Amino acid sequence: MAWAVAGWSERLTMERRARLAAEGLLDRRTRALRAAQAALEARGRHIGTRLVAEREAAHRSAPPPGDTLDRLRGEAARAAHVAGVASRRLHDTMAAVEDGLALFDAAGRLLAANATFLRPYADCPDVRPGIARARLLRLCADTPLIELDGTDPDDWVATMQARWTEDPIPPAVLRWRDGPWMRLSDHRTRDNEVVCVALDITETVLLEERLRQEHERAEAAARAKAVFLSNMSHEIRTPMNGIVGMAEMLCDSDLTDDQRQCAETIRSSGEALLQVMNDILDFARAEGGRVILQPEAFDLERCIHEVVVMHQPPARDRGLALLVDYDLFLPTRLVADPGRVRQVLTHLIGNAVKFTAAGHVLVRVTGVVDGGGTCDLHLTVEDTGIGIAAAHLEQIFDRFTQLDAAENRRFEGTGLGLALTRRMIALMGGEIWVDSTPGAGACFGIRLSLPVAEEVAAPRPLPESLRHALVVDDRLVNRAILDRQLGALGVRVSSCHAAPEALRAVREDVPDVVVCTDTLPGTDGLELVAALRAQGWDGPVLLLSANPAGIKVAAAAALSVTVLQAPVLRRTLLARLADLCGAAADPPTEEIPAPPAPRRRMRVLSAEDNRTNQLVLAKMLKHLDIELTFADDGETAVAMYASFAPDLVFMDIAMPGMDGHEAARAIRAVERASGGRIPIVALTAHAPGDGGTPEWLDGCLTKPLRRAAITACIEEHAPAGVRPPTARPG
Repeated sequence: MAWAVAGWSERLTMERRARLAAEGLLDRRTRALRAAQAALEARGRHIGTRLVAEREAAHRSAPPPGDTLDRLRGEAARAAHVAGVASRRLHDTMAAVEDGLALFDAAGRLLAANATFLRPYADCPDVRPGIARARLLRLCADTPLIELDGTDPDDWVATMQARWTEDPIPPAVLRWRDGPWMRLSDHRTRDNEVVCVALDITETVLLEERLRQEHERAEAAARAKAVFLSNMSHEIRTPMNGIVGMAEMLCDSDLTDDQRQCAETIRSSGEALLQVMNDILDFARAEGGRVILQPEAFDLERCIHEVVVMHQPPARDRGLALLVDYDLFLPTRLVADPGRVRQVLTHLIGNAVKFTAAGHVLVRVTGVVDGGGTCDLHLTVEDTGIGIAAAHLEQIFDRFTQLDAAENRRFEGTGLGLALTRRMIALMGGEIWVDSTPGAGACFGIRLSLPVAEEVAAPRPLPESLRHALVVDDRLVNRAILDRQLGALGVRVSSCHAAPEALRAVREDVPDVVVCTDTLPGTDGLELVAALRAQGWDGPVLLLSANPAGIKVAAAAALSVTVLQAPVLRRTLLARLADLCGAAADPPTEEIPAPPAPRRRMRVLSAEDNRTNQLVLAKMLKHLDIELTFADDGETAVAMYASFAPDLVFMDIAMPGMDGHEAARAIRAVERASGGRIPIVALTAHAPGDGGTPEWLDGCLTKPLRRAAITACIEEHAPAGVRPPTARPG
């Protein structure tokens, strides 16, 4: 189709040039004809004057010599010949032009026209040189020669007449009764005459119509493709929920090493398949302009930490450190589409982890809040990986692009992640850039301006007893982050990279607190703390670990060590330091408080028609102290809402009969009549981005479900007065 459009474009250009050339030639020939006529008239007047003079002289004297009369007659004949030649040239020029060509005088009368222009008026004998343009238009409207498409003939004539009063005269498009389409292009000459060119654009109109039809068919095909992909997403995710969910359950059970490796392979392969499918679906939406942002208030720092924690397992296997440096005085509650922000972070952090074999991946957030309540953010994801050559820096943002270097081909992927990231950032009004050196890592940067959801709160003040902190970490960048964060609050920070250096530092300058990592060269964090205790230092210790589950709880408790997941949220770090170094709690009074009233378990209703999904959810939540029951369809869920009185409803969307949307609306209708509102969270197998969360839903979780995500959702929506859902049944 592209070559056809290009061909027509070239043809139209050539025809336009030919028309302009013909107009210019016609204008020149017209002026020449006018000049010849004027010369002829002047010569005639001169000859007439001479003849009159000669006659008068003849009456007074002898007759003029014969040679004088012959000379005058010759001059008249030559002038007539020049005028005839100019007239023939004008008519030959007009006849040679393929388009319709006509010349009107300043009064609007037709002076001359070629056969192409006169052809539609073959049945109108009045159309000949001398006819007024107003009469010509009236014939076109009343005969009718022109397709008026319901327009009143008088209005059409008035509109066409009004064109000639404008300067320049605007073009007009009309269609003859027998089918051809014409484009009228009128040009006013310096003598106030008008040259009219009627260009046949029938083929162009037909081509445009074919292009319009092709465009409509393409849009219909795109819509059908989107529906197909969405439905296929649902059909694939439903069984994948069972595969990935059961694999996650297997990984948490007692398995041999070989069994665990098989279960983890099933889980990781399923998640990789889903990621590929999500990339393709998201790119199809972006290509079709169907991505709609859904801004809301969210915690950017927490979002970053959640994505970082999600990438901890593969990073931990390689010995990579995942670090977060969020400006201490920057707001965390901002307004944006949290799903798209998480998607961008997942692509950038995932790529950084994938292409980094050793060292660290650092997410750094800086910025400034202007007076209008907008935060200008600068977010970077830096790594110490293989890097990117300068020639490929722009290429990596192209769709389906993976660099062909040998060190890159061993990494799998669709080649869509960065293309999608650039599109999403552009939709949010930001920009993305990359800076890299081969072999020295890469730095992807994002600039965004986001509204602030709440005012920046001042950091929690640290107790006066915390004046000196010792940071022990073998990574310089992590020591620098803690030094800057604590130093901004007035704490003097000393730093060490290994255990022997830390032991010497404590002997020479006793700190108020020690903050150390659990992995140090030649030893671990607990061994360092044991050595500190052995040499007599008994101050508080904060141990940062990327894998807190791997820390021996009994050993940490015996050494009075507080363990935190790394990277740690700023407010969590400061709050824990304040607790560790604050004043001792007031001694308990002798008053014995009344025993608390017994509390019931949280009731959770799940509307789910698929038995496998019911089994997966039940196994995921068996460790929680909740009362879980299932409804097999939407109608049953509405009925059980009244009888079971749940505290939280998980609602599958695609169910036979009454689907999840209808069931949720029915529950909201019951609540409007009886009062109250319980949280309803959608569990859907459709891909993210298939639609926003309706107002009658309080959240959405996409299948396959993750135990951590669904557990966090239950904890978030647990009402007051129930037992903590994370406690195991007694």
